[in-house]
Amino acid sequence: MKLSKRDMLVKRIENHLRLTSRQLVKFDTEEETLQYLINSFRSELHCDFVGIFLNEEHQLFPKAISGGSKSFANSFPLNIRECSNDLLTKSLTIENTNIPNCQFSELLMKERITTWFTLPLKEANIISGFCVIGFMTAVPLFVEMDDIFNEFSKDVAVAISLAKGKEKQKEKIIGIEWFSQNLLIDSTIEQLVERVVERAAKGTKAKGACLYLYDEKEDCFVLQSPAYGVVKQPKIIAIADDYVLKHHFPCLETPGGGQLTVPLVINLKTIGVLHVEDKRKGVFTNDDLEVLELMSTHVASMLENARLYKNEKEHKQKLHSLLDYHQELIKKTVEQEGFEGITSALSKLLSKSVLLFDRFMRPLSYNLINLKESDLSVISEFAEKKIMNNRKNELTIAITDDRSENFHFWPVYGAGDLLGYLAINMPSEEFDELVRISIELALNVYSVQFVKQKIVIDTKEQVKDSFINKLLVKKVEDPKSIMQYANLFNWDLRKKYRISVLSIILNDDEIKKGNLLEQQAKKSFIWERLKESIRLFDPDFIFSNKGDDFILFVESEKERKNPEKYWDTLYEYLNNRMIKEKVSGQLYMGVGGKANDIHEYYNCYQQGIQAIHVINQRIPKQGYALFENLGAYTLLYHLKNNDFAADFINRHLNPLLQYSEQKNVDLFQTLRVYLFQNGNLKETADTLFIHRSTLQYRIEKIQSLLKVDINDSEERLNLMMAYKLYDLQQVSPNN
Repeated sequence: MKLSKRDMLVKRIENHLRLTSRQLVKFDTEEETLQYLINSFRSELHCDFVGIFLNEEHQLFPKAISGGSKSFANSFPLNIRECSNDLLTKSLTIENTNIPNCQFSELLMKERITTWFTLPLKEANIISGFCVIGFMTAVPLFVEMDDIFNEFSKDVAVAISLAKGKEKQKEKIIGIEWFSQNLLIDSTIEQLVERVVERAAKGTKAKGACLYLYDEKEDCFVLQSPAYGVVKQPKIIAIADDYVLKHHFPCLETPGGGQLTVPLVINLKTIGVLHVEDKRKGVFTNDDLEVLELMSTHVASMLENARLYKNEKEHKQKLHSLLDYHQELIKKTVEQEGFEGITSALSKLLSKSVLLFDRFMRPLSYNLINLKESDLSVISEFAEKKIMNNRKNELTIAITDDRSENFHFWPVYGAGDLLGYLAINMPSEEFDELVRISIELALNVYSVQFVKQKIVIDTKEQVKDSFINKLLVKKVEDPKSIMQYANLFNWDLRKKYRISVLSIILNDDEIKKGNLLEQQAKKSFIWERLKESIRLFDPDFIFSNKGDDFILFVESEKERKNPEKYWDTLYEYLNNRMIKEKVSGQLYMGVGGKANDIHEYYNCYQQGIQAIHVINQRIPKQGYALFENLGAYTLLYHLKNNDFAADFINRHLNPLLQYSEQKNVDLFQTLRVYLFQNGNLKETADTLFIHRSTLQYRIEKIQSLLKVDINDSEERLNLMMAYKLYDLQQVSPNN
């Protein structure tokens, strides 16, 4: 049967649409698909206008237009609510539909489109937009074409969807290529952030983009620099124990607004967020969300790698710096005798004030930052009370009424002894592993330097003790050599010097604790501490050890016109140091005469020893005495080595000494106390801690042994003289 002209036209259009449908699926982009579709319509249908419009966020946007004026194109986007709902639900024609108050149809009328029809773009019951075909002249529209065009519109929707999918896939591939080309392993965090935010902004057509990283230590999100464009976001977003991310970033993974945020997650741990805002056209869509999510997948790992790389690099640099620092510290101990170089190096490394104190909290060296030298006394005094008494190592010290500083203190030990304290003006939160290692290294080097100084001092002391022992003899063998040695210690033997002897007698409870070696070790420890105290009192003092005693040489000019006051002050100072060291014992100080000549030192030294023995026997509570103030002892001193003196002592005291040794009753001491108490029975009994009747028995026994009347003044004088001579003939209490 021969087809009519109308049927032939319909058939031709149907075939053309079929061919067009097949061609549409071959294109890779939405733009190519739509452009081919428009060209195909215009060439086959000879229409004057073809347009494809999509619905995005309740607005109509022209995706492709052929024909129409410039003003027509500039009229978009249109609010979908101001257009007919039928445009998106079914096929319309100018002939079969009346569309009142529809801005879209009104625009077509302004363009003088006389005949037009629409095709909804529908895929899987989802209508994304419509296609409109128009003619400026009246063109008959065949009813039988409705089904053909409806089917074709479905093919068009599918083709557009496929093209979009291909574009997205291509964008992903391009994005992955971009990541591999731009996000390099050795890039800094700043470089990565700059590239990522720029890519995020351009990929989502946003005016601003930024990136936050989570700071675990401060528990907050920190805005990273640089940002892209103008970003109206705070620099720091505190968590404050609220770990729901959406509470801090309301647009998290939520398209449809003016902002959009995606988390950066690695190993199920959120390390930050990527944020965009102020879209150039419309609002952020699901496509924008997919772009950001694709970026976040790669960015999170790259940022974490960059952070780890940066930390590793910084750690390596710190280790190199630590090695250089350690070498510098060792170099300082070789080049310098003091501690200034070590302190300066540590202060420079930490950028903090560093102070080194001796064990008495006296400053030895310091490097001050934001502190003044006048602050040292405040720090030293405060620290001495807190650290030496309470053993605290972290202090907040009030420098002034309105200013306090945090200090950490570490003891410096060497060979088991406390040598000093290291103080650093640094709060606890600034300490990390490398800082602690640096301090440990410094403590070790300080210890080495202390020990080094001690070795040098001990060597000098040995030399000094050696020539002083040659000086303190009855007959000086080599005066010239002694003078030369003295000169090495800035000691001018031509000047007048007073010789003082110091002795320590341990209490009974201290003696019972250990053997003789332990007692000697205890005394040596005390002497070492007293040396430091003497240097502090007067650095010009010359001192030395001789046996168990400590010899002190003091230029007599220092006494001025009041020797008693001078030596009283010195004794009180040293005795307080003994108390502070919690020594269970008594310090005695015997001050001998003044030596005008090198040959007089021995005699003055012996006077000091005799003074100590008299103090121990007669005035132990006083603790010290000048030999010249000992009265009769001074006169008898010149007779003590005389044969007559020995005979005098034996005649008056030997019977008591022999009886006391044999009977284990100390009649010798009983008589001494009785005489020095002026014969007062009550005072004597109280002093000896015995009953008065016991004392009466002992007095009778003493008179019987000595065959004297001890109440006779002459006999008492003889006995007193015998005791004084006996005291002068005895050696130091320690020997």
